[in-house]
Amino acid sequence: MFKVLWRFFVLGLYSFGGPAAHIGYFQREFVQNRKWLSDQDFTHAVALCQFLPGPASSQLGMYIGYKKAGYLGAASAFIGFTFPSFLLLTLLAIGNQQYNDVAIIDTVIQAAKLLAVVVVADALWGMARKNLTGKLTFSVACLAAVGVYFSTGLIGQIFPILCAATLGFLLSFKDGATQSDSGENTLIKPNVFILGFFALLLVGMPMLAGQLELFGLFNIFYQAGSFVFGGGHVVLPLLEPMLDGMVSQDTFLSAYASAQLVPGPMFTMASYLGASAFADSPVLGSLVATIAVFLPGSLLLFAFLPAWSALVNHSRLKSSIMLVNASVVGLLASAFVKPVLLTSIGSVLDVLAVVVGYLLLKYRSCPVWLLIILFTGYKFII
Repeated sequence: MFKVLWRFFVLGLYSFGGPAAHIGYFQREFVQNRKWLSDQDFTHAVALCQFLPGPASSQLGMYIGYKKAGYLGAASAFIGFTFPSFLLLTLLAIGNQQYNDVAIIDTVIQAAKLLAVVVVADALWGMARKNLTGKLTFSVACLAAVGVYFSTGLIGQIFPILCAATLGFLLSFKDGATQSDSGENTLIKPNVFILGFFALLLVGMPMLAGQLELFGLFNIFYQAGSFVFGGGHVVLPLLEPMLDGMVSQDTFLSAYASAQLVPGPMFTMASYLGASAFADSPVLGSLVATIAVFLPGSLLLFAFLPAWSALVNHSRLKSSIMLVNASVVGLLASAFVKPVLLTSIGSVLDVLAVVVGYLLLKYRSCPVWLLIILFTGYKFII
């Protein structure tokens, strides 16, 4: 448990770049280097987290922690990965400071973005080699990448995976899978207790919201976390009308900008907003808001994990899982282009720096912490 906590805390200190970059960091750290889970298990987990509302990269981190050390490992992964950004954003909200115009901070962020390009490229290449094994899987990945790139919101994120799963299921009949070997007797159902607790909070907290201000704050962020697909960039417009009258428009903009200046999940903008909305006890408000916005995705992950585990072991669905894995590669490829590449590369020198960084990472086993130092030095020089 403490090993999980430490490893995710270290990642939380430098994991800039958003969900796609976080997936890249996790894949390199826990699949390639530490081998806490297999490539196949990792890809299955990425697909599951894409289906569920909530912060996909944080859910993936909790899944990895769960595989290593059970539910305490999942909690440790969440605390370790989230704590750095939670602390920084809480302090920023309390001090109401604006660091956007400080040159040194901007330089470090630009260096971290270059690191994200290298890490995501490495993860994408590794996942492609494992999952794109023929013309069919390659075509599915390309179509998924194009579809996600030119679409937005929930449909754009989930539709390619659903199409890939449906196509794979139909192809399983062509392959001649029989009913006797299809695993039809495998019990496929979610964890009813966890799902019931999720629903109880979703329905019950609005009834308690008027009784205590903290309950009201918890309810707002819990409701937002229950219905957000697509990461932290999507949660802000959902929260804005819900927090009307509690925080100003400027505070929303400051929360969004500050969340992009710190490492870790974008959902921790809730830490800034919670501290601002509960000004009398900002640390308590930040803590309540942070727990509330992450809790729904966590509950849904572990509620549907048993059903997902049964599905991926269902022999009739073998073709579906194969094509779902290919579509996940396409999703990561799309995210690699937008936003990772488009927001990170600003010149030909940046391209050369990324190529050199990739070669150092891939063929010289250069540690990530050294790469970010090299990229920061490069950005200061130019």
